Amino acid sequence: MTTHATTATTVAATAGATRRRTVAQALVEFLAHQYTERDGRRRRLVAACWGIFGHGNVAGIGQALLESEGALPYLQGRNEQAMVHAAVGYARQCDRLSAHAVTTSIGPGATNLVTGAALATVNRLPVLLLPGDAFATRPADPVLQQLEVPGAGDVSVNDALRPVSRYFDRVHRPEALIPAALQAMRVLADPVEAGAVTLALPQDVQAEAYEWPEEFFADRTWYVPRPAPDAGALAEAARLV
Repeated sequence: MTTHATTATTVAATAGATRRRTVAQALVEFLAHQYTERDGRRRRLVAACWGIFGHGNVAGIGQALLESEGALPYLQGRNEQAMVHAAVGYARQCDRLSAHAVTTSIGPGATNLVTGAALATVNRLPVLLLPGDAFATRPADPVLQQLEVPGAGDVSVNDALRPVSRYFDRVHRPEALIPAALQAMRVLADPVEAGAVTLALPQDVQAEAYEWPEEFFADRTWYVPRPAPDAGALAEAARLV
């Protein structure tokens, strides 16, 4: 499947054959099939995933990465902020044509993502953040180091990433991953919009199984164009020089 970086693609959840996967498994498999292409060169859009695991992501993204058998390579991190900075450096080295994902548990560790996310967004460098989030069904609250906002039950520590993200979404239901993931790829692949992209993943939703349309896992190539400079602007710049 071929997709322009500036066009949002939709997938009908009821169309055709399906595969049963957890949300985390579906996301990892989806990311393994995303590509960018410029000047005839094709490369992985999300080449690997950094991660520190805890109660917010070990049973979801952690298990999915293990079971992917290297389809989305895992890179071990020691500090959340350092992982984001490493991902930003990778994107810079790849001229924004390839990115890394970063996953963390919910709690104080997730707040360590904020500085690196701000750096990525200010410099239009793509990085995908996958922090664990509070249980969508809220069977117990709080959980371990989960940070609370007593006056707002729908707010978690991950909301601190909203102002420093070019795109932010919280996946409260399995089927919501489809439009959220596609929008995330669109932003990551667009040099104008690129920056930190955050998909907050509630702990229980990560491990929830769903029948995913086969089309969701198809190869997608996001073309990154080289817009020609405006002749008038170029002439004016030359005159000023």
